[in-house]
Amino acid sequence: MEPRINLFEKGKKAITPIFGITQYLKHSTIDRKLMELIDFRVSQINQCAYCLDMHSKELRAMGETEQRLYGLSAWRETPYYTDRERAALEWAEAVNSLHVPDTAYENAKKQFSEEEIIDLTLVVNAINVWNRFNIAFQQVPGDYQVGMFG
Repeated sequence: MEPRINLFEKGKKAITPIFGITQYLKHSTIDRKLMELIDFRVSQINQCAYCLDMHSKELRAMGETEQRLYGLSAWRETPYYTDRERAALEWAEAVNSLHVPDTAYENAKKQFSEEEIIDLTLVVNAINVWNRFNIAFQQVPGDYQVGMFG
């Protein structure tokens, strides 16, 4: 696979605001590891190889286990995730699908404040932007190094 456009070279003006969103989220009350889990799960659903490579490396660097990474696509059937993580994953999947049932909202409300639910929604939207850029321009996975983008 060859990249169609070098997004990081030719798209600097377009992607700079997205990096701003990432910086905002890093200062939110949502745990960074949880954000990475959401990024990884949404990237699985959206089939973004570049983001899967990136976020698996970031999660491993944070001490995430292989078992939890491999089980993430079946998180509902595994005992490896906390109630807070489960609520966030359910919310992320619902927002990503654009079908957000009341049960997903109620479960999120049990674990997160209203501001945190807004931030979780922003996490999903931000990774969707990255997934779509990377898929559209065929960004090649493999070269990402932990911390490469701050």
